[in-house]
Amino acid sequence: MKEKSCAITYSGIGGQAVMEGVMMRNKEKYAVAVRRQDGEIELMEGVYKGIVSSETVYKIPFVRGIFSFIDSLVLGLKTLNFSSDIYMEESGKEEEKSEAPKGPKKKSAKDTAVTTVIMIVAVLVAMGLFMILPYFASQLFKNLTDNQHILALLEGVIRLAVFVLYIKAISSMEDIRRVFMYHGAEHKCINCIEGGKPLTVDNVRSSSKEHRRCGTSFLLYVMVISILFFALIESPNHALRVVLRIVLIPVIAGVSYELIRLAGRSDNVFIRALSAPGLWMQRLTTSEPDDTMIEVGIRSVEAVFDWKSYLKENFGEKT
Repeated sequence: MKEKSCAITYSGIGGQAVMEGVMMRNKEKYAVAVRRQDGEIELMEGVYKGIVSSETVYKIPFVRGIFSFIDSLVLGLKTLNFSSDIYMEESGKEEEKSEAPKGPKKKSAKDTAVTTVIMIVAVLVAMGLFMILPYFASQLFKNLTDNQHILALLEGVIRLAVFVLYIKAISSMEDIRRVFMYHGAEHKCINCIEGGKPLTVDNVRSSSKEHRRCGTSFLLYVMVISILFFALIESPNHALRVVLRIVLIPVIAGVSYELIRLAGRSDNVFIRALSAPGLWMQRLTTSEPDDTMIEVGIRSVEAVFDWKSYLKENFGEKT
């Protein structure tokens, strides 16, 4: 029987799935573990202090969410890039693997520039798909109603539908299905230690693959809160409405961060109700991992987090 993700204790660690691996972060320390085709686990460890050096910024409610969101994107792209380097090296250059040194090849300036352009284009496409497209789609209903609040609600429903359809579409890809499995491994590892169990393959396997502090839940909060914010925008100028929707993204992210932060640190009827839709949505973005994936998740956790001391301090466990 699987446990429910109640987040009774807060470990402070978080992460994300990458290509054939898992990234975990604990304060300034992060580690990304990637499974190579030969079965070995490649591990990269590092320190990421954030885009701003002031710790005060990260203590201000709502403001801290904006910078934490940007930090997650920056570090996420960096570690995803590391894993994709290994993945491409393993899958595309098998004949050179025996001669090449272990680890991903150093990128040239041209490669870095191309990667940067691809990332920028990806961000622009995401903005267009999830922020701008739903707005114009909702305007098709103006013949039925000119009530801006109703149109904002329709826009939110369309945005949510686009998100679900997008997840469904990419989940048909083999590589993405495996990323979703590693996503499940990431959650299971965190749920295991926050549930008071030693970090072993058997214990991780029996833990829940849904977690309240997941980025999927965060995105759902963003979509719901955007309905409230966008309902307040009243302007006959379509261009101005679109611009304001983009400008408000950091503000909405800041509010959403506070909600997901609260969900990860509290456990009551209100929090359980607030978290339920996000946990349900994670059924689309997480899958049950196999034991080799769980091992990768454990490796990344142990590189940044002393789970034995954590269990002893919070649960009195002797490991």
